[in-house]
Amino acid sequence: MLLRLVDRFYELMDHLPEATEVRQLHAPDLGEARNKLFMFLSGWLGGPPLYIEKYGHPRLRQRHMPFPIGEAERDQWMLCMTRALDELEINNELKEELTAAFYKTADFMRNR
Repeated sequence: MLLRLVDRFYELMDHLPEATEVRQLHAPDLGEARNKLFMFLSGWLGGPPLYIEKYGHPRLRQRHMPFPIGEAERDQWMLCMTRALDELEINNELKEELTAAFYKTADFMRNR
């Protein structure tokens, strides 16, 4: 299910006109971003800490500092994530918890 979420998230980012600004912050090929998000979310959600095993501590804010992230980029990222979550067959309570946690993290990435 996690791989489906990540794949759909990046498909939406790649195709939604409303996500243009956040999409432009990524490389033309989203393969590496997909892999890193999958590995990060695996550990973040309590599974194997794949990201930490390969790259060390995530240091999310530091790793995102080179990218101009403001409210628009945060909201576009969240648009893609909430739509991807909506397509998963998970209960509403879990979806709400994940949405809140994703928003808190996305908002923390803002540096503009």
